[in-house]
Amino acid sequence: MKLNGNVFSKVLDMDTGITIVTPNDLKLDGSYKVVYLLHGLCGNHRNWADYTLLPTYANDYDAIFIMPEVQRSFYMDMKYGLKYFSYITEELPEICKNIFNISSKREDTAIMGASMGGYGALKCALSKPDQYGFCGAFSPAFLFLKDYLDYQRDTGIVEFEDLKAIFGEGLTWKPEFEIMELVKNLYNKSDKPIIYTSCGYDDFLHNDNLEFSKIIKDFNIDFTYEEWPGNHDWYFFNESLHRALNIFYTKRQYN
Repeated sequence: MKLNGNVFSKVLDMDTGITIVTPNDLKLDGSYKVVYLLHGLCGNHRNWADYTLLPTYANDYDAIFIMPEVQRSFYMDMKYGLKYFSYITEELPEICKNIFNISSKREDTAIMGASMGGYGALKCALSKPDQYGFCGAFSPAFLFLKDYLDYQRDTGIVEFEDLKAIFGEGLTWKPEFEIMELVKNLYNKSDKPIIYTSCGYDDFLHNDNLEFSKIIKDFNIDFTYEEWPGNHDWYFFNESLHRALNIFYTKRQYN
């Protein structure tokens, strides 16, 4: 079953788009595992349902998939804009649990996304490890955010205006924005999300993703990185989602 519509968010103080995909035969007893699935920079809440085999995966993995909309915010509480991080991690789960039979256990809760959504998934899972047991990030952007913002600031050439709305005119960096800083914060903590990342050989983000996979292995985290021929597109993201779901459910490598 696929539901497209709007939900009113008190955090955002407006209606915002949402798509939810469930198994065709909803059970009355027991609760479902839940996957929050995040869209990319140029996308919207309908993309994963429109461009992947998501309805099939909902049946195969007996899960409920929730796809919110955050515009081009990079899942941040923006400097000049809306508080999308707070919406995604605090309000949205409560809204969905009141409507659907979703498990509240962290081991039954995953957050995944591609590109901007990959960054968002990592930021949410690493910021709130007590909430998310699994994170899937496919071709995630902003893996080395400080370097990126420093370059934009030093050259005076801002790649896109959304950055000023997110970080302010001075493109101000904070540790809570940086994925590796969030990883370091988890080093001695017991609750750590299982993390799966992937990137195609021909993806413009491949070098960053490969470097990130090498660095994070020095930390005490259950981490898997995979790469194969592919680009920054839905062919690759669909396959990545399938592989990530297999790990989420079976806790073993996809072969």
